[in-house]
Amino acid sequence: MYQLDITLRRGQNLAARDRGGTSDPYVKFKLGGKEVFRSKTIHKNLNPVWEEKACILIDNPRESLYIKVFDYDFGLQDDFIGSAFLDLTSLELNRQTDVTLSLKDPHYPDHDLGSILLSVLLAPREEQREVFQTQSLRLSDLHRKSQLWRGIVSVTLIEGRELKAMDANGLSDPYVKFRLGHQKYKSKIVPKTLNPQWREQFDFHLYEERGGIIDITVWDKDAGKKDDFIGRCQVDLSTLSKEQTHKLEMPLEEGEGCLVLLVTLTASAAVTISDVSVNSLEDQKEREEILKRYSPMTMFHNMKDVGFLQVKVIRAEALMAADVTGKSDPFCVVELNNDRLLTHTVYKNLNPEWNKIFTFNIKDIHSVLEVTVYDEDRDRSADFLGKVALKLATIQNGEQKAYVLKNKQLTGPTKGVIYLEIDVIFNAVKASIRTLMPKEQKYIEEENRLSKQLLLRNFIRMKRCVMVLINAAYYISSCFDWDSPPRSLAAFLLFLFVVWNFELYMIPLALLLLLAWNYFLIVSGKDNRQHDTVVEDMLEDEEEEDDRDDKDSEKKGFMNRLYAIQEVCVSVQNILDEVASFGERIKNTFNWTVPFLSWLAIFALSVFTIILYFIPLRYIVLVWGINKFTKKLRSPYAIDNNELLDFLSRVPSDVQVVQYHELKQDPSHSPSKRKKNNPG
Repeated sequence: MYQLDITLRRGQNLAARDRGGTSDPYVKFKLGGKEVFRSKTIHKNLNPVWEEKACILIDNPRESLYIKVFDYDFGLQDDFIGSAFLDLTSLELNRQTDVTLSLKDPHYPDHDLGSILLSVLLAPREEQREVFQTQSLRLSDLHRKSQLWRGIVSVTLIEGRELKAMDANGLSDPYVKFRLGHQKYKSKIVPKTLNPQWREQFDFHLYEERGGIIDITVWDKDAGKKDDFIGRCQVDLSTLSKEQTHKLEMPLEEGEGCLVLLVTLTASAAVTISDVSVNSLEDQKEREEILKRYSPMTMFHNMKDVGFLQVKVIRAEALMAADVTGKSDPFCVVELNNDRLLTHTVYKNLNPEWNKIFTFNIKDIHSVLEVTVYDEDRDRSADFLGKVALKLATIQNGEQKAYVLKNKQLTGPTKGVIYLEIDVIFNAVKASIRTLMPKEQKYIEEENRLSKQLLLRNFIRMKRCVMVLINAAYYISSCFDWDSPPRSLAAFLLFLFVVWNFELYMIPLALLLLLAWNYFLIVSGKDNRQHDTVVEDMLEDEEEEDDRDDKDSEKKGFMNRLYAIQEVCVSVQNILDEVASFGERIKNTFNWTVPFLSWLAIFALSVFTIILYFIPLRYIVLVWGINKFTKKLRSPYAIDNNELLDFLSRVPSDVQVVQYHELKQDPSHSPSKRKKNNPG
């Protein structure tokens, strides 16, 4: 067993692959046909400087390291620049060597494609044990710095103008893709227009002090076939001044028309990684500073900075063995919306200790903290070991807890527990205002695929919501039919009383009384709601079907035969999910599933009741209409939103309630039944 430490220094006189006479080069290292390292992309440079380090374990030093250089093309296939082999047997052990490799193309062996400069050190694994801890600390620091961003790029996609027509009707169905490094964002599709209005806002993390380049491509959506390319443009962030909003009109290359954007560069958010010994909340002075920052006195200062989150990842126990040796190489990924940080890897251990502290800025108190444990594999993608998902609004501060790891679908337990200590500090007023604003979308989400069980699940969920309305209609009809004379008489008298005395303010008052009644039942212990086992059972069935589909698809290619109707079925599946989720969220608001949101609803309904009681309806409608008509005049680039829908988007559906439900440790649970949740 050998360890190869490589520093990728720079490239010299690389071949130009783009029209402008430049390239956007990046480098891949391969060993035994498997990719073991990929560098970052250096834009528009034939003499790039990387200065990136990689540590590779070598089983057989007689096997050469294959190095390939590519030119990155966003939205297209990357161009091959050249390749070279590093003969490991030519290296002297325990001695750092500078190596210059000339790049070649097997199809054109006489072409000069430039060269790559490396520094390499090859040493037996046993001889490095004494210095391994020092090297690990150095690599850990490097790993930590590579994750932390130095600023935020806030992008608002306003509109497109005079785009190229790609469809037979002389129009297009345009959408836009953005990419900054490994970060991606895809806009919504605006159908049948050459002048689309998007009004979408999102943030990218800025890792490089000198800025970076945002690649933008515009596409026309075509159902059942490959989407058409409309045009592309780039935003060079190094040319923009910070702490200032820039309105950019970007003409599209290789196409027609332009895009209108608003771009703002701001200073770095408070995101850190540290060891347990460096705990900001244990330092009384720092804790007071944080509490002061989110005190009620600062409720109108920096509305995007809602709160502070500290996650202490301590250790895990009894993890699943993912390697043939009966061990795993676990590491932990901590995610909050689009913020994603990692721990170091603990090799060959089923009871790893990380002892790391992660801090995040909270933009939305209804965000979900996801902690996922993976097994590192150097020759393929990491194996999933387990996951927990926690709503920030329900976290108990400062309590070290053992969380049972769940499967990928968050529907049941897998093997192992993870010990976390979490602190959440936030400003309640900012959190309430943020609840009525659009929810931040995750940039990287799994594509929806057609699933028979998921389609059935969504249909049953929607059917349950519709049945509530049907049963209510039957109940009212039975009152009209006098099936039960006492009930019908009471309903008739109530009807006369309500209609004779009805005022508009009674509508929010009735909803307010319903919330108060459910709260009284919960506090008094008379709440007879049962845990929703129907949804749990459906999720379990769906998980089993996913495993069957994964196996069947390899043998039968079932999804390929359904490709023509897949998009329609997925749309129906998603619509059923949205309708069912809408009804479940209304129910869960009144059921006090998330107390913070129910209290917020009580406050809002109280205000509405008072307003409707004291102010005539015509004045309320007049103010509403003036606001709607003048909104675009007052703020031309404002992003449209519906406060009620934004509020409901924070309330979990029944499926999400099951996913975020904390499992209790069960000593009798047999993890062997769950090994299917760890796909190779």
